[in-house]
Amino acid sequence: MEANTRSTGRLPSAFLTPGSSSFMDFLAEHQPELLPGNRQLPPTQGVLEAPHGTTIVAVTFPGGVVLAGDRRATMGNVIAQRDIEKVFPADEYSAVGIAGTAGLAVEMVKLFQLELEHFEKVEGAQLSLEGKANRLSTMIRSNLGMAMQGLAVVPLFAGYDLDRERGRIFSYDVTGGRSEEHNFAATGSGSIFARGAMKKLFRDDLSEEQATTLVVQALYDAADDDSATGGPDVARRIYPIITVITEDGFRRLTEEEASELSRAVLQRRLEEPDGPKAALL
Repeated sequence: MEANTRSTGRLPSAFLTPGSSSFMDFLAEHQPELLPGNRQLPPTQGVLEAPHGTTIVAVTFPGGVVLAGDRRATMGNVIAQRDIEKVFPADEYSAVGIAGTAGLAVEMVKLFQLELEHFEKVEGAQLSLEGKANRLSTMIRSNLGMAMQGLAVVPLFAGYDLDRERGRIFSYDVTGGRSEEHNFAATGSGSIFARGAMKKLFRDDLSEEQATTLVVQALYDAADDDSATGGPDVARRIYPIITVITEDGFRRLTEEEASELSRAVLQRRLEEPDGPKAALL
């Protein structure tokens, strides 16, 4: 939106007009062409090739939820980037993991972060976790036109519900359809393999440490069978992004913590090549 260049220094009238607490509604009314879903793509022959993010996993434990993702982005059969970041904080008590067209997905996450911040500033209170999940669903639905041209975004949303005092996970489809997942979830090209690993290892009484180990195990299994998913890369020091959300808020594991977890999983796989057969730890 153009700034007021007059010497009065006043904001444009659009910023002073009462309206919705949704930043997306504000943008749709005053400058709709800035919304990702409203952009006009040039005509193309076939599906447009763009970098894609792949596997995202999440698992709940009694104190919260863990959301993690691998670091590989692919473009067709080529590795487009080895160290992309796919997991981002949405606000203090929630996070988003992205799968699908990387550029659009990162832009959508930034708009979602702004949407939640705008709501909090206007209303003076945070949205409920359910409300945040619904807002993200609306954003994904607005991208349906892009998805029909092969530029789909399919995130995984997780957070700590302060009202219910537990971690929750929400998955989406390209139309914005939202489903709450129980215990664990995965999305992206390696999700079928990651989900199989989590189904085998999940327990209701996982500790935070066991939950973080479980997501690394799941990402390792996904990378073992899906070429678009990158496993822990010790030589390049590239490890999964692992985040934990509890009643204390969002926390991303440091590179040292992620390295230690990844090396422990790799060591165990050297001892048990077919995967853990007993307890998680």
